[in-house]
Amino acid sequence: MRRTLIKSAIVISMDDAIGDFGTGDLLVEGNRIVDVRPSIDLGSGAAETEIVDGAGRIVIPGLINAHMHTWQTGLRGFAANWTLLEYFRRMHAGLATVFRPEDIYIATLVGALNQINCGTTTLVDWCHNNPTPDHTDAAVRGLIESGIRAAFFHGSPKPEPKPGEPHFSEVPHPRREVERLLAGPLADRDGLVTLGLAILGPHYSTLDVAMHDFRLARELKLIASMHQGGGPAKTPGGWEKLIEAGLVGAGINIVHGNDLPDELLDRLIDLGVSFSVTPENEMIQGHGFPITGRLLKRGVRPTIGIDLESVLAGDLLSAARVALSMQRALDNAESRQASGTIPATTTIPVREALRWITTEGARMLGREHQIGSLTPGKLADLVIINASDLNLVPVHDPVATVVMQTSLANIEAVMIGGAWKKRNGRLLVEGLETKKELLAQSGRRLVQDIERQGRAA
Repeated sequence: MRRTLIKSAIVISMDDAIGDFGTGDLLVEGNRIVDVRPSIDLGSGAAETEIVDGAGRIVIPGLINAHMHTWQTGLRGFAANWTLLEYFRRMHAGLATVFRPEDIYIATLVGALNQINCGTTTLVDWCHNNPTPDHTDAAVRGLIESGIRAAFFHGSPKPEPKPGEPHFSEVPHPRREVERLLAGPLADRDGLVTLGLAILGPHYSTLDVAMHDFRLARELKLIASMHQGGGPAKTPGGWEKLIEAGLVGAGINIVHGNDLPDELLDRLIDLGVSFSVTPENEMIQGHGFPITGRLLKRGVRPTIGIDLESVLAGDLLSAARVALSMQRALDNAESRQASGTIPATTTIPVREALRWITTEGARMLGREHQIGSLTPGKLADLVIINASDLNLVPVHDPVATVVMQTSLANIEAVMIGGAWKKRNGRLLVEGLETKKELLAQSGRRLVQDIERQGRAA
């Protein structure tokens, strides 16, 4: 069995029972962590073990990106100046309609590889541009080929209806397609790539569709994730009706949620709903301030997602830093208004932000027993940061170094399920330059096609 021992590293386990180590060892056997402590003696097994010198390094759990539309990777930066309303019109009703399966494949593949490069080991790929089974299969193939751990949240496209077609808000989630995936490439509920549902929810669908989709997710025991926000709800009072029907509880995930009234937010939290915040994009496109602080005041932690590489960078550590800084700023402003001075101490420690992109992401996916912390028995998903780099020396507080100062340049190695995916600062991927060129060709063709149709102006 393959064994790897990381020796003499700074270890941030994110497991309160284990704690952190200023100098510690971590042992991996096969695809799992088997030991984490200050010093591990391999004895006679040393000769059969890969020894990694962790001196000057920080080891953290693999990061969990709770929300990203990976199919837009080939359009990086194209939507950087759009509001949410422009995005609906120019992306969903425009560019999305000219995607071919091969565009979905290469975008998903390269987008997932970039997530690994940035230290993400689990990606929630919220795929809502799959008008045909071929598009869906292309996305799943891209995720599998990348080697990332992923939750493929199967969604539905949102074009403007043609004459005689129903609006997308009136179309139930396709049971047959979900069952096909569960019987085929995503049959293993504990596999590297698993299935969830990216449904419309009561904000973007009729009540009948919302009821259908919530029941489908419950029947098939799948996480149901939905956007909440961006203008008036399609079904006012829809959440209350879903709650009355007993369909809201653990396994329901709300993305954004900026405009949720306090009373409804309280009810959703009490029922065990999870929340995914995409802080940078929410502020850029006009969703409103992220609900990070509103959740924390209620004893609930958010998960963090990138959302759109068509708008911003895919670096999850930066997203966590934005969420932390934004909420501290709001808390400071609230204190100034209430008392005329800033708070006596910070309202959110940096370790909180690291929880949002590790342990909380695992909990949202119902996989906290498998991923999210460096705990013996869990899958060996981890990141090694070169803390001897110029921008990180000296390390006084390792968690602060990770959250507030680490960038892509410092992500030295990434392991997923006991297998190295990045070493010595380089992705272990064959033909990467060819993949990048295919992505660039796809992006150019998409823009040219939509411009010919006059729908991206």
